[in-house]
Amino acid sequence: CFCSSTWQAHMSVLSCRDCQRNTTGQHCEQCPDGFIGDVVRGVPTFCQPCPCPLPALANFAVSCYRKSGGVRCVCKENYAGPSCERCAPGYYGNPLLIGSTCKKCDCSGNSDPNLIFEDCDEVTGQCRNCLRNTTGFKCERCAPGYYGDARFAKNCTECNCGGRMCDSQTGECLADSPEVSTGCDKCIWDLTDDIRLAVLAIDESKSTLLSISTGVAAQKRLNDLNLTTTHLQVQTLMTFYFLIKGLLIQRETMETNNRATQLVQQLSNMRDNIQEISSKMKYYAIQQELSPEEIAQKLSAAEEMLKEIKRRKPFTNQRQLADEEENAAEELLQQVEEFHERYNDTRSLVSDVLEQLSEQDVKLSDLEEALDQALDYVIQTEDINKENTASLQRREKQHEKIKEQIDEVNDILLSATTILAGPQKVNSELSEVIKNVSGFYAEIDGAKKELQEKLANLSLFDDDLVEKAMHHAHNLRRLADELDRNLYGVDTNGLVQRAINASNVYENIASYIEEANKAALLALNTTNRVNDAAVGIDTQIIYHKGKSEELLNRAMKLQRAADDSNDLTIADTSQHVNGTLARMNTLRSQLMRAITKMQSAEPVEARERLEQAKVKTAEAVSATMMVTQATTPMDENVRLWSQNLQDFQHSSAAYDSAVHSAGDAVKKLTEVFPQLLDKLRRVEQKAPANNISSSIQRIRELIAQTRSVASKVQVSMMFGGQSAVEVNPKINVEELKSFTSMSLYIKFQKDNPQLAASPDRFILYLGNKNAKNYIGLAIKNDNLVYIYNLGGQDVEIPLDAKPVSTWPSYFSIIKIERIGRHGKMFLTVPSLSSTAEEKFIKKGEVLGPDSLLNLEPENAIFYVGGVPPDFKLPPSLNLPGFIGCLELATLNDDVISLYNFKQVYNIDTTTSPPCARNKLAFTQSRAVSYFFDGSGYALARNIERRGRFSQVTRFDIEVRTPTDNGLILLMINGSMFFSLEMHNGFLYLRYDFGFSTGPVLLEDSMKKAQINDAKFHEISIIYHNSKKMILVVDRRHIKSVDNERTAMPFTDIYIGGAPAEILHSSISSHLAGSIGFKGCMKGFQFQKKDFNLLEEPGTLGISYGCPEDSLISRKAYFNGESFIASSQKVSLFSEFEGGFNFRTLQPNGLLFYYSEGSDVLSISMDRGAVVLNASGIKIQSPDRNYNDGKNHFIITSVTPERYELTVDDKKQSKKNPSKDRAGKSPDSIKKFYFGGSPLRTQQANFTGCISNAYFTRLDREVEVEDFQQYSEKVQTSLYGCPVESPPVALLHKKGKNSSKAKGNRNKKVGRDKDKISQPSTGLKKLYQEVNMQRDPQCHLPMNPKATKHAYQFGGTANSRQEFDHIPKDFSQRAHFSISLKTHSSHGMIFYVSDQKETNFMALFVAHGRLIFVFNVGHQKIRIKSQEKYNDGLWHNVIFIRGKNIGRLIIDGLRVLEEPFSGDANSWQVTEPLYIGGVAPGKAVKNIQINSVYSFSGCLSNLQLNGRSVTSASQTFSVTPCFEGPSEAGTYFSSEGGYVVLDESFSLGLKFEVVFEIRPRSSSGILLHGHSVNGEYLNMHMRNGQVTVKLNNGIRDFSTSVTLKQSLCDGRWHRIAVIRDANVVQLDVDSEVNHVVGPLNPKATDHREPVFIGGVPESLLTASLTTRNSFIGCIRNFMIDEKPVSFSKAALVSGAVSINTCPAA
Repeated sequence: CFCSSTWQAHMSVLSCRDCQRNTTGQHCEQCPDGFIGDVVRGVPTFCQPCPCPLPALANFAVSCYRKSGGVRCVCKENYAGPSCERCAPGYYGNPLLIGSTCKKCDCSGNSDPNLIFEDCDEVTGQCRNCLRNTTGFKCERCAPGYYGDARFAKNCTECNCGGRMCDSQTGECLADSPEVSTGCDKCIWDLTDDIRLAVLAIDESKSTLLSISTGVAAQKRLNDLNLTTTHLQVQTLMTFYFLIKGLLIQRETMETNNRATQLVQQLSNMRDNIQEISSKMKYYAIQQELSPEEIAQKLSAAEEMLKEIKRRKPFTNQRQLADEEENAAEELLQQVEEFHERYNDTRSLVSDVLEQLSEQDVKLSDLEEALDQALDYVIQTEDINKENTASLQRREKQHEKIKEQIDEVNDILLSATTILAGPQKVNSELSEVIKNVSGFYAEIDGAKKELQEKLANLSLFDDDLVEKAMHHAHNLRRLADELDRNLYGVDTNGLVQRAINASNVYENIASYIEEANKAALLALNTTNRVNDAAVGIDTQIIYHKGKSEELLNRAMKLQRAADDSNDLTIADTSQHVNGTLARMNTLRSQLMRAITKMQSAEPVEARERLEQAKVKTAEAVSATMMVTQATTPMDENVRLWSQNLQDFQHSSAAYDSAVHSAGDAVKKLTEVFPQLLDKLRRVEQKAPANNISSSIQRIRELIAQTRSVASKVQVSMMFGGQSAVEVNPKINVEELKSFTSMSLYIKFQKDNPQLAASPDRFILYLGNKNAKNYIGLAIKNDNLVYIYNLGGQDVEIPLDAKPVSTWPSYFSIIKIERIGRHGKMFLTVPSLSSTAEEKFIKKGEVLGPDSLLNLEPENAIFYVGGVPPDFKLPPSLNLPGFIGCLELATLNDDVISLYNFKQVYNIDTTTSPPCARNKLAFTQSRAVSYFFDGSGYALARNIERRGRFSQVTRFDIEVRTPTDNGLILLMINGSMFFSLEMHNGFLYLRYDFGFSTGPVLLEDSMKKAQINDAKFHEISIIYHNSKKMILVVDRRHIKSVDNERTAMPFTDIYIGGAPAEILHSSISSHLAGSIGFKGCMKGFQFQKKDFNLLEEPGTLGISYGCPEDSLISRKAYFNGESFIASSQKVSLFSEFEGGFNFRTLQPNGLLFYYSEGSDVLSISMDRGAVVLNASGIKIQSPDRNYNDGKNHFIITSVTPERYELTVDDKKQSKKNPSKDRAGKSPDSIKKFYFGGSPLRTQQANFTGCISNAYFTRLDREVEVEDFQQYSEKVQTSLYGCPVESPPVALLHKKGKNSSKAKGNRNKKVGRDKDKISQPSTGLKKLYQEVNMQRDPQCHLPMNPKATKHAYQFGGTANSRQEFDHIPKDFSQRAHFSISLKTHSSHGMIFYVSDQKETNFMALFVAHGRLIFVFNVGHQKIRIKSQEKYNDGLWHNVIFIRGKNIGRLIIDGLRVLEEPFSGDANSWQVTEPLYIGGVAPGKAVKNIQINSVYSFSGCLSNLQLNGRSVTSASQTFSVTPCFEGPSEAGTYFSSEGGYVVLDESFSLGLKFEVVFEIRPRSSSGILLHGHSVNGEYLNMHMRNGQVTVKLNNGIRDFSTSVTLKQSLCDGRWHRIAVIRDANVVQLDVDSEVNHVVGPLNPKATDHREPVFIGGVPESLLTASLTTRNSFIGCIRNFMIDEKPVSFSKAALVSGAVSINTCPAA
């Protein structure tokens, strides 16, 4: 059972059950919904919960998937956002809070009915905008002053109580309640509600803060919480104040009320007593039967008693107290009413005060920023003033000098005017002579045919030397084969084999000797022809001299006849004759001078050139003989090796002999090659024929290959104390500035007596000739010492842990490294008996500010083992030469060898043979691995000798590389081929075995297996039954494809690369690239049979082993949308130092980003300057020219006292205000970013290269960052840096840099430099054009950098320009010239015809070759180039249709022509004239179908009959020819244009449109749909605001979204529009708004055209505020979840590029 290793098999049903680790499916091969992972690959964690927003703890996604290096979530119904980090509209809660969920808003049905969902606070759930006279948290009760049922009946009605309160349920007026109590109670209840809401908000904020995430949504939420907390603090303080005041008043009121109640009770008791007395009185009256008089008497007595009671003191006091209480109560009531009024007034002012406070806060922030900016401007102004003052002084001095020079020039001009007067007179006379001589030249032209016949009969030079060289080459090959057979199976250590590999190069040398001979013979033949031509010219000159003398004799006869004529006419004619004679004499003298010049000057010059050509030819022959002499000892060496090694055994003598021979041969070659190159260069300059140049170029390639082989000779050299080697470092010194790493093998000759006398020894020196800025190695005081100098003091690092005297007597490994000012040295001592190793390390650093190794290319030298006598070492390295053996290994990432030397001193391998390295210690890892540096390759010939092509044919190989592209396998047989490449890090297989359908492509389009991760990957290619190709990586099936049943027709296979002539042959158009593989390979097998690639005779330029340094990715390229990130234990706000190189052409971009809580440390580019921002403290570099395309080095330092920023050794610093934070170590792992950040920051992501980065970490030593090990790599290339220096930037330099004169230069040089540094008017104009028009709101310029007057075609089949003007004489003379560059193998470039296409003329590309074709009657004239020109380079092409000839001229060198006969007047064509493609349906009649469509590439300088052709009448999908990096997308140029979608897409009553934009202008039309009845839908931008406006037949309605950040910030932004009848919702980067329009009951769907990026003016309505076309890029356009391909659009009009979008 195959259950992906997470299974328990159920044997009865052959399926898996009880899937483990969150897997599912019949074979446990899938992740269930809500989980993500890769089950088949077998990642240890398998399926994990989607991080939406948090895995496991808070996962609210239905499912998720990976896209663009990140995870995209498909959220549940209640959630929204890219990571489901917030609630969807209509729901509330905080998904980022663990345990919290999104609940539906409950507003009791009392929210806005026009909304699709109920409107409440997205976090607390409190309802907004309660309608129908309701209030409360959920709109659940009637508002004050209303009564009824707010939840169910929804009948809240106004109280009818004359302004008094009523019962909230029944409406009964609360008559018994005093107004004061009602008003005060309401005040207190309002305060209580406010306090309760504040407490809820504070609790929610507290819980949110405790579980807050570091995502984008959390950051936004944190900002909102900060603002809310500030407001709540002010509101709470005021609320507490009013509450305390109210409580005091309430307490006083309650005390008064209690006293009043007591008084009422006492009065009630008194009333009861009085009634009791009255009743008793009546009772007693009846019982006693009193008379009325008695009753009256008793009453009066009672009244007296009552008065007496009243007069008693207690009752008087009570009455007085009651009156006072009444008065106090009235006053208190009045105070309460006044306080209530003041409270209401104050409460109404709170919002205004808060708003004013926030405005003041914003203004203060703006003021602070303005002050900072003003301070920067002041500093800059001071610097500029200083520069201007110095410049003014220089200008004044220059002005004085210029005045003197002007006076001198004026004097010279006057004298020149006088001098020129004479030549002008002579020139006028010579013009007459030239008219006569032109006839002579016509006769000379007539002799051309005779000269051609003579040249055709010339015999060739004797080629005996060629035959000898060929015979010698065959002998060499025979001997080499014999030696191979003798050594087979004997070479166990690889040393002899490498020596033989070096000798294999001589076979190539013999072949280029033959070619050099041929070139020399051709040059000699050409000189002979020139000599013959010169003799012919001499003959013609003599002939015309005779003619001239004959003419002179006739003139003299005429004069004598005139003398004998009538005396009467002599007087009349004498004057004319004398004048004629004078002119004739003048003409004679001038003619004689001209003839003399032709006889003397021209033949002399011709003879001189002839002699020079002969000399150069002799030098070439001499060089050839020198190479022959150099190969003669090689032949002897091969014979000697063959004899000595017949009975070869494992002896060091044989090793030494072989190595000595190899070294001696390489030395001789190295001495000969520079002389040969110089001679070849001189011959090449004189040679007129192109085949000589091509032969010389091939010789150069062979020499380069020989040097490459020499650099990989892994053999040591023996140094005796007086010897030295000057090595060719084979690296750009710029690469060594910030980072230098070197490794070598070392072995001492301990028994040498010289060591005992002076044990301190020099080992190596790499630096400038002036002994400043260098690195070196030496032995001092029995310690190995690493010394480096960066312009100041020496840094010495002694390895005292392992004294040299204790080192073993065999090879050890040394590695020295420098990162900025930090140095490090490693020593590895192996064991002879096991694989164990001893390792030692020592560190050091420069104490000063210097951090760069500034080597000068013309003065840099590299000495090993010693130095020549005339070189003076610095004092710290001035020691005797090394005694022992040394072998170089690597320099930075490159393999280097002592045998790739410039010069050697006192090295004799005969007396001092090299030392053999121990097999066990160093060769085990090399047994199966091979290193390819991108220039070499392996060739296995006749692969069927190890296995046969059969029913199942299989190739296996393991590769390891960090690069993006490279050739892995290649087989060729004529036009049939098989290629396996790596393209953008993934496999790309293409092959053609003669299939009728053309080549077959098999690529890892699903990106299942990334190859360029610096790990070994096992690749298998299986060809099954001759009809199915299968690609397997790491034993996983990637893809397979079927083809016609055909066997593989190959015998040889190239591995890791191929010769240049093959890569640029006819198969080049089928390759993804022509780049050799760089990295390691092992285990190549054919049919499971192993091949030793270094033993194959065709292998060139590869070596054993797999150096780790070459697989480290120290460099990364960022395209403006990319970044890399790593999580490590760092704290950049404590003691910290870091640095990196960068290189860019962009003025702005984020280089580095790190955050620790609310503190942020970032390094960015701002208008060409480098800015360090550490917790709000900004440090900016004074220079603003760091976007010049050159390497620059940044060092950042944070200490408890200061922040420091150093750029190219220029330091800026500021005080650190947060001293208490320094020294604290982080308690968790932190994340940092290079090249940008996924978080929303003020800076756009970086475009350019970052390399050699380092910083201090808490968990490891300082070392260069390996970007390959970073956990996040988004759209980043870890190999190569496609950033070039712009030529204009080199012309426009600041005065202070250009006017500095070096100390050893004179004033004139300085003045000349000043002149050059000031750009002329033309250069200023060019510079202004490069700094193109820019929208002030936009980060990117409106027009990307493009080649001037060049246009890019392609993207659509009919991409073209149309021109309406055709000259009248076009049928007689059609002379076109263009400049062209393309990668297309097929495509139309030019076409014109008549209406029926009977007469036509066309230029197109077919199979990479240029073809010019036109008709003559019914005959087609076809002129085809032999070479291919689809190499992506500019080529000048001229194609001419004359009266009787057609010509095709390419680059002024290849002239192809075809004569014809016919009537030119009958050949007529009509407009238009097509450039690029043609209109649909055109040209099919005359041109092959695959060349009818437009070519893809750039075209410029279109000229017709010598005049530029501009102003096309119509343009379709043609844009300027952009420079720089590009990416997928559709670009809408500033010249205007639009795309019309085909009929399969339409916008009806219900649709969803989603796409991404990156604008270059803040306003423009994005989308437009228009129907015939006036209904329309328009989406546009205006000043950064996105608006959707539509008319549904009733009226216009619209909705808009304005982002907080600019839409024009240089990043991609997502826009989504959803329409459902009369409801339209707009979503821009998750900012949502909607509108509900009037409902049209008669609305119907219309299938009308949809315009993208613009619209014709006639379709725009007057109500639209933006009528401009969109400028920028659009990608990922979808309608109703269906992708829209613009390449299949119904129409692409204007300057629109369909498939290519400029990245910057």
